[in-house]
Amino acid sequence: MLLLNEKDIRAVFTMEDAIESNIEAYKIFSSGNAVVPLRQVLAADGDRGNFAFMPAYSSKLGAAGIKIVNIFPGNRELGEATTKGQVLLMDDRNGEIVALMDGSFITKFRTGAASGAAFKLFARKDAKVGCLIGTGGQADCQLEAMLAACDLDEVRIAARDFAKTERFVADMRARFKACETELIAYNDTDEAVDGADVIVVVTVATDPVFDAGRVKQGAVVSGVGSYTAEMNEIDPELFGRADKIYFDSKDACIAESADIQIPLREGIITESELTGDIGEYALGDIVGRENDDEIIIFKNVGLGILDLVIAKLIYDKADGKNVGLRWG
Repeated sequence: MLLLNEKDIRAVFTMEDAIESNIEAYKIFSSGNAVVPLRQVLAADGDRGNFAFMPAYSSKLGAAGIKIVNIFPGNRELGEATTKGQVLLMDDRNGEIVALMDGSFITKFRTGAASGAAFKLFARKDAKVGCLIGTGGQADCQLEAMLAACDLDEVRIAARDFAKTERFVADMRARFKACETELIAYNDTDEAVDGADVIVVVTVATDPVFDAGRVKQGAVVSGVGSYTAEMNEIDPELFGRADKIYFDSKDACIAESADIQIPLREGIITESELTGDIGEYALGDIVGRENDDEIIIFKNVGLGILDLVIAKLIYDKADGKNVGLRWG
């Protein structure tokens, strides 16, 4: 079995690779070439966090996998990562477990790449202003994906705690110092959203974190944070303004996320107005952006197939380059 940590993965796989991996995963999912059960979530006592189990299998890949990812928001007060996990990759020829990978990093990496895929496929070609709302454990890879997918002049970054936002921005300026995009800390989320072409929302909020009316025509919004019926970061009114609404999996998002459950329940939109899954667009089965004024929402809750595809591609590269630790 090959053991791969973040350093090993970074040595063989880029964010651009991850974005392409996700697009391929969405195609596999929407073409029916994968078995991807809804995630199983067990809540820890006292609402401290969730244990989540995400299996997937694809005969096309010749592999199965399961990610165990545990999300404990209170960890940030303890100075610990809010997301902890591992990914197991298995060969479908004999059931052998061929790799164990840093699931916390895989989660961040492919979740960032999900937004990157949406921006690559749906953003206006002249997009120049980005906005990132949230500075938690997922935020750095969301920013990395935004920078990889779009040629931006600036990215505005905002969160609840402005002091933390400023520290995050300083860290990201150092990390992406080779990038010419200006990173700017904002104290007000509505001001950060106003005029932005591509927007990522990645929080654990239970109430909307920005005003839908501040989103400009032509923007793409990737809603990342809400994956339960209690978490709602996107203003429901934005779904009423949107021209196109895509999902990683419509069924999974409706089953899991208050972001889409609320506007459906309140009659702001109906299911007939939901455009479809991003994989359907990538396969050419449904329409994409039709003009520069369309507001597009990409709501995603994460799919096990993303972990499986990226894990298989990483394993193949690492195995071929003798990267990682052999165990057993």
